[in-house]
Amino acid sequence: MDMVIDTSVVLAVITDEPHKPQLVSLTRGTRLLSPHSLPWEIGNAFSAMFKRGRMTLTQARQALRIYQRLPIRLSDIELERALELSKNLDIYAYDAYMIACAQKHRCPFLSLDSGLLDAGRRAGVETLEVAI
Repeated sequence: MDMVIDTSVVLAVITDEPHKPQLVSLTRGTRLLSPHSLPWEIGNAFSAMFKRGRMTLTQARQALRIYQRLPIRLSDIELERALELSKNLDIYAYDAYMIACAQKHRCPFLSLDSGLLDAGRRAGVETLEVAI
């Protein structure tokens, strides 16, 4: 089974957040997908963590090494479709990329972002949640 995962899921796994075991269990045996924007979103999240004093460069490098071992297939999405989703759902383009990816592959979408999951449901995408 295919499953689209977003940045929140990847960050939780590579930074060893408490719900990591649930996420790993839920995704075991699936083919993980995400749009090509994923690495840039991870970089942006790390830069925000730097600014808040929540992460050092050494910690970011360690997390990146873990990220590079994750079997995530990056998928092209149609920018026009993502922009339609962004406008119709009143969400940021980066969030629309995730939903567009799940629509393209006709597969469930896993996120820790409840607002993004709600937008996915409104777009007709099957969503998966982990209790935080």
